[in-house]
Amino acid sequence: MKAARRLAKRAFRRRERRFLAEGPQAVREALAIPGGLAELFTTAEAETRHADLVAAAERAEVPVLRVSGEVMAELAQTVTPQGLLAVCEFLDVSLDAALATTPRLVTVLAHVRDPGNAGTVLRTADAAGSDSVVFTDASVDPYNGKCVRASAGSLFHLPVVTGPRFDTLIPELRRTGLTVLAADGAGKRTLDDSIDDGLLARPTAWVFGNEAWGLPEEILDNVDEVVRVPIYGRAESLNLATAAAVCLYASARAQRS
Repeated sequence: MKAARRLAKRAFRRRERRFLAEGPQAVREALAIPGGLAELFTTAEAETRHADLVAAAERAEVPVLRVSGEVMAELAQTVTPQGLLAVCEFLDVSLDAALATTPRLVTVLAHVRDPGNAGTVLRTADAAGSDSVVFTDASVDPYNGKCVRASAGSLFHLPVVTGPRFDTLIPELRRTGLTVLAADGAGKRTLDDSIDDGLLARPTAWVFGNEAWGLPEEILDNVDEVVRVPIYGRAESLNLATAAAVCLYASARAQRS
């Protein structure tokens, strides 16, 4: 239990290459990956409610540890624990492995620090058919508990790359044939323009930045195009997750047309 509790800290997650994922959906997703579930903590109530998942874990020879509600409250990272807590193995892959499949749509998170935003973008990327998601070295840890919860299981669905520097990432994306687009409110080209002139039909890597201050100049100066989502009403801007959804779905539609 002490070892599991330590996984709330990034340094221990990196050292053990394990992370915590809470709730039945996370357990189900982890079980679907061979070797993905390392340990399962459950309360008596949760075991009764999710007997199928506990039985599946036992069939997979995953250690199942029965704990009290008080202990679960100490282990869980939510106000109202769901009674199931999975210790999962890291899922990330190398950049080379992610790009070896000749992807058509890649999502890059650069300087994204809020784990809730990052997890929501990961979920959106999964829904839009992104082939992989890259968290640069300046972004939040995708195994942060809040990020894992916000991804709603999508962390388990698609290749995730962690830690590359942006200056080394761009050449690799281009070498794979991807056009690198930055989503930023200061862009001269609009998303509508990019749809109309066929830009989004190309294999694309979308770069999304920090919600508060956007992308730094060194990134904007090195991508192929800076694209802004047009604002037709009076709103000052869109939040990161919404902007990512609009851009990724525009690419998904253009590539499937």
